[in-house]
Amino acid sequence: MWEEFKAFAFKGNVLDLAVAVIIGGAFGRIVDGVVNLLIMPIVGAITGGLNFDNYFLPLASNITATSLGEAQKQGAVLGYGAFITIVVNFLIIAFILFQIVKAANKMKKATPAAPPAGPTPTEQLLAEIRDALKK
Repeated sequence: MWEEFKAFAFKGNVLDLAVAVIIGGAFGRIVDGVVNLLIMPIVGAITGGLNFDNYFLPLASNITATSLGEAQKQGAVLGYGAFITIVVNFLIIAFILFQIVKAANKMKKATPAAPPAGPTPTEQLLAEIRDALKK
């Protein structure tokens, strides 16, 4: 059982996947930083200094808080502003991955098309018969 597990765990594809997941997690944190620290403040400045993270819809009438964190302590809320930020994160990641795949596809060398195969012996024989009949 140990040998079988070792063979599975140390296959190239499994290790590649593990590395990809770790790098993907780190990349997600970078994108979160870009969105939260660079993009959303600019969007907030354009929209009059609004902080999307604090946009919420109270689901109870007793919620009087002005920030999402305080409102969540008072009761149930829908934090749609935080969701907007998550959607922006997703769109940025999707766009960057699209660009990476596009660049990788450009870098792949196009394999030249194989020359067409010659006629089969049957086709050669039929061509000879055809040519003989034409004469």
